[in-house]
Amino acid sequence: MTSMDFIYYIDLLGVMVFAISGAMAANRKNIDVFGATFTGFLTAIGGGSLRDVFLNLRPVWVDDGNYLLAILIGVVISAVANKQLDRLARTLFLFDAIGIGFFTIVGVQKSLSYDSSGIAAVIFGMFTAVMGGVIRDVMLNEVPLIFRREIYATACLAGAVTYVTLDKLGMESGINAFISAVIVFTIRIFAVRYKLSLPIIRN
Repeated sequence: MTSMDFIYYIDLLGVMVFAISGAMAANRKNIDVFGATFTGFLTAIGGGSLRDVFLNLRPVWVDDGNYLLAILIGVVISAVANKQLDRLARTLFLFDAIGIGFFTIVGVQKSLSYDSSGIAAVIFGMFTAVMGGVIRDVMLNEVPLIFRREIYATACLAGAVTYVTLDKLGMESGINAFISAVIVFTIRIFAVRYKLSLPIIRN
């Protein structure tokens, strides 16, 4: 499997995970199946599409039907197993944490593959990860996570910086992606578990 193949399959997995996250959030608001599907769709492709626009690229889901299939699978999983998944207290949170880990790394990898600078790749990695959730929360009339007192985007930045650093040191992309995604996931989990947050600047 080539490096580009690896990025592709990780991207598809991230799309499916975010589709589950978006659809489950809509289900919790008692939105109908069309609304849940639409929410899952926008959550899954929002960050990646905006990243591609900034990179002057055509969003990949427009030409590749596998992305829409991954979204459909995610929505179906959320519908079929909604009650079972919802019984797990942190299911939505876990899917979101996994999703931002995948999407951060995909955003960084794709940016670097199109000759972005290391700093720009870090920003695009964070952007790819958080914007789908921002769109989801705004649609559902919730305060986006990046505006709450939670370590969210910061976890993505940490994973993105790790990936760029290890890439400069010559680490194999698959191992690098795994390590960096785990860092995002771990920071996010620990931040919620121990109620960690960044300081607030007060007047």
